[in-house]
Amino acid sequence: MSSPVLKTLSLLLGLFFIFVGIIKISNIVSKELHKDLRKEYVKYAKVFPFSDLLDFKIPSKWYRRTVGVLEIVFGAALAFYPNHKIKNGANMGLLVLTVMAMYSHYMVADRLERTAPAIVFFFLLCGRLVVFFQIQKKELLAAEQPTSNGFKQE
Repeated sequence: MSSPVLKTLSLLLGLFFIFVGIIKISNIVSKELHKDLRKEYVKYAKVFPFSDLLDFKIPSKWYRRTVGVLEIVFGAALAFYPNHKIKNGANMGLLVLTVMAMYSHYMVADRLERTAPAIVFFFLLCGRLVVFFQIQKKELLAAEQPTSNGFKQE
């Protein structure tokens, strides 16, 4: 599967999530943005979706760091790992993280400009999966089609 669209989407989405993950765990890129994220994650940790199920309140520092590390790992797999099963797994992991981000923004009543990036990247990740499945379906159909001499293409 060597679609330039799929490769480009995977690379750009992966690099974006690596960048965002680095901002969450370190102040190397921007001290102000990192400080703002630290303050926001205090609110997000209070509405963590599994805290009621697990009867456990997650510290905001560890929530932010865990999300940041997962974004870096999934982003690196999406951008650089050659296996499509791993890429799709990373895509699904990032989808879960963006859904949790949208949930957190909704629960703390953030404004649209704060929620919009999560919504946009949710749709971009969904679009990447759609492109992958379309290409896979097209390749499967092409492999089943007999050639002019009556034999299947290999």
